Amino acid sequence: MKYMLLIHSGAIDENGGAAECSVEDWMAYDKQVRDAGILVSSESLADLVTATTVRVDPAGGRTVTDGPFAETREVLGGFYVIDVPDLDAALDWAARCPGARGSGAVVVRPIADFGA
Repeated sequence: MKYMLLIHSGAIDENGGAAECSVEDWMAYDKQVRDAGILVSSESLADLVTATTVRVDPAGGRTVTDGPFAETREVLGGFYVIDVPDLDAALDWAARCPGARGSGAVVVRPIADFGA
């Protein structure tokens, strides 16, 4: 079963990174996921200032604004899609993720299967 691990960063340090983990931590986790043979895809997202939000009103009018304008201090920083046997395995991998440390969080969501 495929699960998406959405990595939300908490507090960002002066270098633009989460203080709870290092680049080496991320490289080690990425290697573990690849070596386990469960990686479907993963990406790190570009800086939040590059985000654009699109909203469409009931009449079909489109409004485009800079940024996500979320009322939160957390930032979606990236994701992994993994293919594991069940939710328990996905939660185990999420707990190993450096992004789950300290003020960060990893949201685990199953990928919908529409039989395509």
